[in-house]
Amino acid sequence: MTTRRRFTLTQYLIEQRRRFPSASGDFNALVLDVALACKAIARSVAFGELGSVLGNPVADVATGVNVQGEEQKRLDVVSNAYFTEMTEWGGHLAGMASEEMDHPYQIPSTHQRGKYLLVFDPLDGSSNIDVNVTVGSIFSVLRAPQAVIDSGRDVVEADFLQPGTQQLAAGYALYGPTTMLVLTVGNGVAGFTLDPNLGQFMLTHPQLQVPEDTQEFAINASNTRFWERPIRRYVDECLAGRTGPRGKDFNMRWIASMVAEAHRILMRGGVFMYPRDTKDPSKPGRLRLLYEANPIGFIMEQAGGRASTGREPMLTVEPTSLHQRIGLVFGSRNEVERIERYHREPAASRDDNPLFAERSLFRD
Repeated sequence: MTTRRRFTLTQYLIEQRRRFPSASGDFNALVLDVALACKAIARSVAFGELGSVLGNPVADVATGVNVQGEEQKRLDVVSNAYFTEMTEWGGHLAGMASEEMDHPYQIPSTHQRGKYLLVFDPLDGSSNIDVNVTVGSIFSVLRAPQAVIDSGRDVVEADFLQPGTQQLAAGYALYGPTTMLVLTVGNGVAGFTLDPNLGQFMLTHPQLQVPEDTQEFAINASNTRFWERPIRRYVDECLAGRTGPRGKDFNMRWIASMVAEAHRILMRGGVFMYPRDTKDPSKPGRLRLLYEANPIGFIMEQAGGRASTGREPMLTVEPTSLHQRIGLVFGSRNEVERIERYHREPAASRDDNPLFAERSLFRD
């Protein structure tokens, strides 16, 4: 009996690098450093309450409230430390930015500085840790501005404010029944499964594609009363099922872990919505543009899906701040484009004609 040979992540990156004969190899080395951080986080997650990340060199850390105003879990802080400590020393980075840090992270003066920027959410969905639901890490690689590369100066917030179209790579690690790394380097999307015997990420899903159509959608229905009309319309039509205007039944999902939601959509299609709403008028959305929306958007677009604010393509948005929030819709292309079309169409006032107003199972 013969077994099919699988590529390791290292071999995959070498194959991708061959498209650029003049490449130095720094980019590949950086991605492998990120993968190492993800392996370390996977191990901490796997031990759960048994380990409480005790005994690790980064374990003695204090938690608090991060820049987003969210209470940090112990593993949030530990995961952030894994990312910084395992990528700062290689000489590939000019600087980093993280959801868990108020300001850009400077590469220590004792280390060589490189030409890339790394942005990341070290532990997405951390509110699920205590109930043993899938969590993950999200990351994105950008090229540092030439002025930073030439001078070697400390990075500032403005250096990271690049639209998603400028991403060189994006990916996420999924810490579930198996640990997976999903990655795009701008040439499609590949999925790697961590072999616990070898300690290697092995290529198991070489060409991930998001189906154009779907019968699944994911949204936090508890926010219904805050949704804008186009989102209400879309959800109402899905809930109406085969007797409604869509002519088919839909299933609704919500995991409260965007990495898990994205992975399900990559595997079988679907649409995810965390749109702009009126719950907090001071925030134009819930998710972070640089750490979540852009990297997931890049992955979806590379897999044939679509990512949007509802009003414009996500990857074209010009960032204005390091921790900028934004509304996000992504997944099966035809569904996302439908939602965008609903945002473009003029909306009649709810009170124009109450007899023919839209009805909703969630409406007050």
